[in-house]
Amino acid sequence: MKQLIPLLVAVASVCASGAAFADADATLNKAGCMACHAKDKKLVGPSFKDIAVKYKDQDASAKLFDKVRKGGSGSFGPIPMSPNGPDKISDTELKEVIASILKS
Repeated sequence: MKQLIPLLVAVASVCASGAAFADADATLNKAGCMACHAKDKKLVGPSFKDIAVKYKDQDASAKLFDKVRKGGSGSFGPIPMSPNGPDKISDTELKEVIASILKS
């Protein structure tokens, strides 16, 4: 029984993280992010994988939050990203997808 408890905890955490990524994917689709971004290839904007690599080992959550809200260009090339307000993606959802992207 003592050996079963750590196993159950590990399985639960894996299942929860999978659900979090699924929720992030749904949110990204709903907010329209996938029109310009993809998980692992450049479209109009950089892939989420490239974003994660660029900001690896940095606390970039606030910077990316600001970038999504205000828009801008120059980080990954000359094509600008338009601003995305809370009417497209809520603050809570945006923080969650940024965390998910940075973990990928």
